[in-house]
This record gives sequence, structure tokens and C-alpha cells, in this order.
Amino acid sequence: QVHLVESGGGFVQAGGSLSLSCAASGRTFSSVAMGWFRQAPGKEREFVATITGSGGNTCYADSVKGRFTISRNNANNTMYLRMNSLKPEDTADYYCAAKYSSGNYCHLRVNDYSYWGQGTQVTVSS
Repeated sequence: QVHLVESGGGFVQAGGSLSLSCAASGRTFSSVAMGWFRQAPGKEREFVATITGSGGNTCYADSVKGRFTISRNNANNTMYLRMNSLKPEDTADYYCAAKYSSGNYCHLRVNDYSYWGQGTQVTVSS
């Protein structure tokens, strides 16, 4: 079982930056692949970024590539998402997700993940 808690959302103007954190419970965090997803009002939840358990592989949605950076610190069971050059279309609830995985490949689908946080809201004004 993995319990996830996001933090760091908020309100920012276009072009600004925000950092999100996701704290995870459990003693085998390095065996857990992690991802960030987002859901805007009236839209389906969509993939943003993912990182393997070791941190050795990351993947990004095309819409955030070059602007967002996913990272993790396995010593303190925390994953991060640094978001730069934010755009109004980045406005959404952001969710962290986890799945046990020993592979070094990216998990891009909502249904790949077994555990979810409660979400944190990000609002980008134009």
C-alpha cells in the first residue's frame, strides 16, 4: 500500500513557476514508479510526466516537455514537479500517482497506476 500526499499548488501568472511535491508512505519507495497527471474542469485526466523507481528514466507529455521537470528523492520518499513558463492551459488539478514497478520504462496511462493522491490545484492566469 502506498499513501500519497501532494502539496505546492497555487495561483500564478502566465510565465511564472511553481513546484509541486508528492510525499509517499512506505519503505520501498525506490521500487515504485511515480507519475504526475492533471485534470482540467470538464476534461479527462491526462498524463504529464513520469519517473522510474531509480530515477533513471523520465518521460513527459509533449505539452510540457522543456518546461516541466520531474524528479525524486528516494531518501525522503518524495517526488517533485518543477513547472516553469506556465501557461493558462496548464490550469488543472494535479495528481501524483504510483505503481510498483521494477522496470526502467515509462508508464503513461492513468490505468497503469494503482495509487493516487488527493490532488492539488494549479491556476495560471493570463
